[in-house]
Amino acid sequence: MKAESDFNPKAVSKKGAKGLMQIMPSNFKALGIKDPFNPRENVMGGALYLRQMLDRFNGRIHLALAAYNAGPDRVVRSGGIPPIRETEDYVKRVMEYYRMFRKG
Repeated sequence: MKAESDFNPKAVSKKGAKGLMQIMPSNFKALGIKDPFNPRENVMGGALYLRQMLDRFNGRIHLALAAYNAGPDRVVRSGGIPPIRETEDYVKRVMEYYRMFRKG
């Protein structure tokens, strides 16, 4: 959430992603999201999507994060983290937050 919306439940990206976890409208139905600005729905949907990406990429966190950001098809096509600056920066940023928050 820190990397996606900086904890803003009303965040909307330039590409149309919404809420705390910045979920694209095309994913709302599959993730059970009726109101993307409802923090509980958004976080639960985002967590489900991240779990799906972790499963799809066999627990490889960097690939799951890249898929969360750029879409799983781009990760598959590129055979790794897609050479998209935004995605590369996103994966690095999330991993930095992960390490920081994990330490407490």
